[in-house]
Amino acid sequence: MSATTRPAPSRARKILGSFGFQITAALVLGVVLGLIARQLGPGADGGDNPLAATLGTIGDSYVSLLKTAVVPLILTAIIASIAQLRKVQNAARLAGQTLLWFAITAAIAVSIGITLGTTLQPGARVDTGALETAEPSRVGGWWDFLAGLVPQNFLGLSVSTSAAEDGSLSSSVSFNVLQVIVVAAVVGIAALKLGKKAQPFLDFTESALKVIQKVLWWIIRIAPIGTVGLLGNAVVQYGWEKLGTLAWFVGAIYLGLALVLFVVYPALIKAHGLSARKYFSGVWPAVQLAFVSRSSMGTLPLTQRVTERNLGVPREYASFAVPFGSTTKMDGCAAIYPAIAAIFVAQFFGIELSIVQYLLIAVVSIVGSAATAGTTGATVMLTLTLSTLGLPLEGVGLLLAVDPIVDMGRTAVNVAGQALVPTIVAKREGIIDLELYNGERGDGPFVDEDAEDADAAAAVDADASAGSGSDTEQRREPVPTA
Repeated sequence: MSATTRPAPSRARKILGSFGFQITAALVLGVVLGLIARQLGPGADGGDNPLAATLGTIGDSYVSLLKTAVVPLILTAIIASIAQLRKVQNAARLAGQTLLWFAITAAIAVSIGITLGTTLQPGARVDTGALETAEPSRVGGWWDFLAGLVPQNFLGLSVSTSAAEDGSLSSSVSFNVLQVIVVAAVVGIAALKLGKKAQPFLDFTESALKVIQKVLWWIIRIAPIGTVGLLGNAVVQYGWEKLGTLAWFVGAIYLGLALVLFVVYPALIKAHGLSARKYFSGVWPAVQLAFVSRSSMGTLPLTQRVTERNLGVPREYASFAVPFGSTTKMDGCAAIYPAIAAIFVAQFFGIELSIVQYLLIAVVSIVGSAATAGTTGATVMLTLTLSTLGLPLEGVGLLLAVDPIVDMGRTAVNVAGQALVPTIVAKREGIIDLELYNGERGDGPFVDEDAEDADAAAAVDADASAGSGSDTEQRREPVPTA
């Protein structure tokens, strides 16, 4: 039996078909279309500007698509993972190590934020007459974590209704990831306790998880289209002129984010004997999407998949650590940003912070992200920090003009950290798949399920041929892992 081999694709075709190239091209195209839309007139908010409206619709629709996968992915993945906990040794130790490294990386990030805030003095470099204070619409509290643990319904869903200027009503459905995790964990434990009686349910959950992952793969493959809309809409809505007098503040935030992402994280990876280059090539698709979407929740499905398929973290562990990290692990929103922003507010109002208050900033950043896990958000974390320090809450309004611009970098660092900690813990516990971690990255954000299944089938065929005494040597080809 002769095998036919397909000709290797040309270099140009391979580059054009690369997911990374497509995302990069989409970033450039999004900026160009956004700049064009801004030149089409005052209707750039979408009212009388068809290009701006199109970009906004594409971007919002793509984030909505991603968010639709979050609840079923978390629910099925955690239930299936709990059923597999018998195969994972020291599950309690894994959870403890995860929380410990959440705290360690948050402490490093907030230290960088405090250092930059006190050194660069962004609050002392602004035109006070150009900024206006405003009370925040939502204030973070220390009881939010406990409140967020209690599910309001089976899937932690909530519906809100708002009235438009024309009197029409619109409703939106949201979900609390922390509550979904709690529900999934309880159902998984119950199924585990039932033993054989729950096996049909667990088999169904495993099959449902595979279906959801396949749908997720399709959604991820159209990420370049969503990226064009998201970044183009961001340019239309915010541009760069809003930086103005807050340029020093924005610069301090992005400098802190860059130090954490490109210095601290690689140092931690290398300290654990792993390749920093492989970490970045593995996590980069999720970081890119997080930057343009400004949504850790929207990026969560991709973050979990690259953590498993690119970084070699076992699914049984990743399906717990990554969703939990999406609510409690936010080095951008909950460490660097509130530290620099709180110092900015104090400098703006001429308030001298004491050593105790600086220590409180560190404590709030390390513990506060868990305290506000039920209602995550950078503004909520900032209000929690300000109220703990006794600083004016109306200082939040000073920074709202540039919040969307800052939020891009914050979210990217959040997502990078949410993949980093499971990778470090998996390496420390000896459960990481180093062959997968160090594998050559392919054209996609992670290995295609079809390719994975086909490779497994080829391996089975090879074993069968070897067992039957066939003299035809069959070799298992390496699978792309990105």
